[in-house]
Amino acid sequence: MSADFAFELVDVVRVANTLGEGVLWDALGQLTWWTDIHERRLFRYDPILRVLESFELPERLGSFGLVEGSERIIGAFESGFAFYHPESGQLDWIERPGHEAANVRFNDGRVDRQGRFWAGSMVEGAGAPTGKLYSLDGCASKVRLTGIAISNSICFSPDGRQLYFADTPHQLILRYDLDPASGAISNRQVFARTPPGAYPDGSHVDAQGYLWNAHWGAGRIVRYAPDGSISGAIEVPASQVSCVAFGGRELDQLFVTSARVDLTSAQLAREPYAGDLFVYQLNVRGLADARFGANGGTTAA
Repeated sequence: MSADFAFELVDVVRVANTLGEGVLWDALGQLTWWTDIHERRLFRYDPILRVLESFELPERLGSFGLVEGSERIIGAFESGFAFYHPESGQLDWIERPGHEAANVRFNDGRVDRQGRFWAGSMVEGAGAPTGKLYSLDGCASKVRLTGIAISNSICFSPDGRQLYFADTPHQLILRYDLDPASGAISNRQVFARTPPGAYPDGSHVDAQGYLWNAHWGAGRIVRYAPDGSISGAIEVPASQVSCVAFGGRELDQLFVTSARVDLTSAQLAREPYAGDLFVYQLNVRGLADARFGANGGTTAA
C-alpha cells in the first residue's frame, strides 16, 4: 500500500510485552509511557538516552493519562478509575463503577481536549457485550455508550469536537459529534471499515486531523484522512499492533505498541519483535496529549 507520507523505523525497544497497550507521550518530560496490561506493568522510556524503566501495578491497567500539575497518572484500572504515583506506588481510587460480569475490565482510553478522561470497558472471552464507554470529569464519571464488546480507538479531532471510537469485533471505526462543554456525544457515523483479518485497536489523530489506527492482527498502522479515505499505511514487523502515539521534540515520531498474547511458538518464531515498542520517524506532526484536570478545564500539555 502506497503512502502520501514518509516514515522510517528508527528504534525498537525490546520489551516482549504480553499485551503492550495505551502508549502516550509526555511532552513535558519528553518520555514515552505505555502499559503491559496482562503483566500489570507500566513502562517509561527516554528515547534520547534510551533508558527504560518499569513499575509494578496493583491491577491490570487498560489505559491512562497524564495529570495536570502532578507526577501521578489517571488510570482506567481493571476495576475502576484511580490516581497512581509510579515512583511511590500510591494508589488513590476515584470510582469503581462496577462491571456487569466478572469477565469485564477497562480497556482503551485517552484524555480529551477539555481535560476529561474517556475510557471504555470490554468483555474477555465469551459473554454478552456488556462493556461501556465512560467519561471522567473531575471525580465523577458518566456512561456515554453501552452494549460494547471491546472498547478501542478512543481519540479526538484537533478541535475537540469529534470523538472516534471502535467496538473492535465489528471492524468499524465510528465518529461522533462531541459537545466540548458537556461531553455529550451524538450523530453516530461510520468513519472507516477495516478489511478481513484487521481489527481496529488504538488510534491517535495528527495535527492535520488524520486518524492513525493500529490494525490488530494485520501488523499495520493505517492513516485515514478526515473523510475516512486511506492516506497510507506502515507495515509493522509484528502482527498484533495495538496502539499509537505521536512524540519526540517535534511530535514527528510515532510510537507503536504490540503484543505476544495468544501467538503460537511457530508465530513467535516468525515474529521475533512481537511485543516490542516500535519508533518511526515521520514527515508528519502529531498533537500533544491533553492532561487530565481533576477540577475540569482544558489542560493541554
